[in-house]
Amino acid sequence: MLLEVSLMTVFLAALITALATGLGAIPLAFARQVGDRWLAAGAALAAGLMLAASHGLVTEGSAIEPWRVLLGMLSGLLLVVLADRWLDRHQTPDVSELQGADAKKALVIVGVMTIHSFAEGIGVGVSYGGGEDLGVFITTAIAVHNIPEGLAIALVLVPRGMPVWQAAWWAVFSSLPQPLMAIPAYLFVTAFEPFLPIGLGLAAGAMIWMVFAEMLPDALRGLSGRAVGATVVFAFMAMFAFQLLIAR
Repeated sequence: MLLEVSLMTVFLAALITALATGLGAIPLAFARQVGDRWLAAGAALAAGLMLAASHGLVTEGSAIEPWRVLLGMLSGLLLVVLADRWLDRHQTPDVSELQGADAKKALVIVGVMTIHSFAEGIGVGVSYGGGEDLGVFITTAIAVHNIPEGLAIALVLVPRGMPVWQAAWWAVFSSLPQPLMAIPAYLFVTAFEPFLPIGLGLAAGAMIWMVFAEMLPDALRGLSGRAVGATVVFAFMAMFAFQLLIAR
């Protein structure tokens, strides 16, 4: 009976982290105008948030095993580049109201953040393997951390015409691997723990590519280089400060 309760606790905890991602879309519900400058500003903000999130992933993974993080980053880079080329060669399916290039961008960012969620799900499961107190702390930290990551997704989708509620759904969808991975990671901590730094690095590599290949070019189409640089650094600082507050 204790095992069943523990499994349910782990699953619900990871599910909460996934649902928290959708909260990141709420600020965009108050946006009234979507122009080229707003699209560019959203891309720059998303770039800063994703860079800071990548920094956090690399730092966390390096504390466990830095070479596995590098291996994961290389794997993430190759995976996202191959996926991007595959989408270029095939007709991209529509995503909600988005079509063509906008639909491709939506698929790429949701895919990248979904990869990221696999690592976070393993993190939740492994943390509960170290005791309930550690599990609750890590779950809370990931849930709060997921909110600005949901904002990063919404900043890409909403300015392109997707309704806020649908952007929130896609944000939650990108985090669904968390409850799916938390259970096996909890049951087989010894087997999953060595893969955690690889998963963190894989997510970081894919996210960094997304920043430089997709987000920054979009930002530079509507804003000056100075404005983009300032926005990216500000978003990075805000996310980094947020991470520090969670850690404390």
